[in-house]
Amino acid sequence: MRWLIGCLINAVLFMALAGYFHESFQLTGFMAALQASILLSILNVLVRPILILFTLPVTIVTLGLFLLVINAITLELTDYLMGEAFEISGFGMALFFAVLMSFVNLIIQKTLLQPARKSKD
Repeated sequence: MRWLIGCLINAVLFMALAGYFHESFQLTGFMAALQASILLSILNVLVRPILILFTLPVTIVTLGLFLLVINAITLELTDYLMGEAFEISGFGMALFFAVLMSFVNLIIQKTLLQPARKSKD
């Protein structure tokens, strides 16, 4: 259930980013955003750990900031695999979106999802 909520949050975030940055980020609709979100989560499970392992020395030297580059790479992979339904104009924008998505997901986790978990316990 938590995975599905995360996918829906990312899909809504994709739609918001596409509306705000329409020149450099295009989506064909909400279903494309949902498919891209599901594909991104699959890539985060399958590809991201391998990328982290290969770039571990760089990640340690940069104190973890290189993980944002890895997130941008997974966004670019999502762009490549989705075709014309999900388009990011370049790696710089993918890096910018990775930073924005990390920040927004952190805020959502801390404000909405963590208090709900504490009330269950």
